[in-house]
Amino acid sequence: MSALPDGILTPRLYIGGTWRDADEGETFDVLDPADESVLATVADGTADDAVAALDAAVAAQRDWARTAPRERGEILRAAYERITERTDDFARLISLEMGKPLKEAAGEVAYGAEFLRWFAEEAVRIHGRWMDAPAGGSRLLTVKKPVGPCLLITPWNFPIAMATRKIGPAIAAGCTMVVKPAALTPLTTLAVAQVFEEVGLPAGVLNVVTSTRSGEVSSTLMADERLRKVSFTGSTPVGKKLVEQSSEQLQRLSMELGGNAPFIVFEDADVDAAVEGAVLAKMRNMGEACTAANRFLVHESVAADFSAALAERMGGMRVGRGQDDGVEVGPLVQAKAVEEIDQLVTDAVHDGARVLTGGAVPDGPGYFYPPTVLTDVPHESAIATTEIFGPVAPISTFTTEDEAVERANATEYGLASYVFTRDIERTIRMAERLDYGMVGINTGLLSNPAAPFGGVKQSGFGREGGFEGIEEYLETTYVGIAVGG
Repeated sequence: MSALPDGILTPRLYIGGTWRDADEGETFDVLDPADESVLATVADGTADDAVAALDAAVAAQRDWARTAPRERGEILRAAYERITERTDDFARLISLEMGKPLKEAAGEVAYGAEFLRWFAEEAVRIHGRWMDAPAGGSRLLTVKKPVGPCLLITPWNFPIAMATRKIGPAIAAGCTMVVKPAALTPLTTLAVAQVFEEVGLPAGVLNVVTSTRSGEVSSTLMADERLRKVSFTGSTPVGKKLVEQSSEQLQRLSMELGGNAPFIVFEDADVDAAVEGAVLAKMRNMGEACTAANRFLVHESVAADFSAALAERMGGMRVGRGQDDGVEVGPLVQAKAVEEIDQLVTDAVHDGARVLTGGAVPDGPGYFYPPTVLTDVPHESAIATTEIFGPVAPISTFTTEDEAVERANATEYGLASYVFTRDIERTIRMAERLDYGMVGINTGLLSNPAAPFGGVKQSGFGREGGFEGIEEYLETTYVGIAVGG
């Protein structure tokens, strides 16, 4: 068994300020994806546990909403500092439970903690407005209020960042919450809850229910009229089910769903910079990211140079256990992920694609897949239309800008996109023509706590981070005031 960091984790439910076992006493194992050993045994919460967590959130809501914004901000700031101080411990925990290399895990800790600092500063900047009515005779006042108890459902791929990106604005806005982390990687969220307990977050504001019964937990809570908001990051099919379930109680929703990000390299691009950007956009988190570059559309005049350089760069990356020195590519999160990616690659080769590097599942143990580059990928191949969620870069070519735009937009998804060009007018055109919530120009890294993260079309709605992020947790009350004379 891999040793967990000392003192950073309580693998039980956190409800109403108390660490407790699941209602039925059941548990589940969290595995190390590098060797399939058991990292920890965690409480397996039931629907009754979820209701108890919502009870705690509802009981705490009124007092928390009345808490001074500065006090809410100071708690977030203290949590930011505590997590930053324990970067090494959190990085090791993330690396163990989901596989990413320690250096990258440390980067996630910094990124995740920054959401707490950002929203600590936003807590004191919540404001409405005051104006004269256009016709005179009254004043128009708007007041911002917390939306109320929230259900925050987080994915497995960024265990700390996806938690803090939701918890931060909820706390800042004055909302209480029930957090349901993914069963594959629940340990980091529990450690984050422990930090908030240490820095004095009142009992009941943050509740964490770990469970393998995701559908049961979410449907039970969403059927409860006391729950006022749901924020979900995950697959589009699951997101659609949650949207349906929310209709009965008309809950507020934030949906960050699937992606199929195009990475477009024009003939005037700096090819070396494009390759480095491609590695960053593709290989971050072993490709297990909704923002990962999924389709590489490269102008025919530079395709050969780009493909060869990318294959050399990705083929030279060291694969291994995330905690080992020099490792750049860790394991995927589970065996199913390896099987699905290998099938996509096999089908692409059958369709006519060529493998420049990688493309074969190594012997176990662990859920590893090598960095893989495919070229001559047919447009109709499944790998060109499916979210890969792994370290595979399929490359195809285009001739004109219009062709690149048409193919980039030919997907039901619209989360992230990437463009490499040195033409400023083309930069503006592409930013306007691409049907995506986020467009990266000459960069392979889009995510930033100060920026609004989110997509369009089947990639969901709502924004996390930036000035927009806290608005997702606020309601607006309009007050009309008659003024005589």
